[in-house]
Amino acid sequence: VPMGVLSCMKYLMFVFNVLVFAGGTCLVCVGLWVAADPAGFQDIVAAKAVLSAGAYLLLAVGIALALLGFLGCCGALRQSRPLLLG
Repeated sequence: VPMGVLSCMKYLMFVFNVLVFAGGTCLVCVGLWVAADPAGFQDIVAAKAVLSAGAYLLLAVGIALALLGFLGCCGALRQSRPLLLG
């Protein structure tokens, strides 16, 4: 496999993982916002139980995605297979 292809794959993996990290961070921010100020979202979601559970679900999924994205970025830059598989 030519070296240029491997270098391109390395940076594509890095960019993809940065996008995953950014998406996870955005989900965490929205989850914190909904958990801290649920009144702003009560017009969209009528049930308070759904709103509370949704906030914690957004937080959990966002933290997981941000962690996976961060580990993927580190793995792509270091070319570490365990970090990319984790």
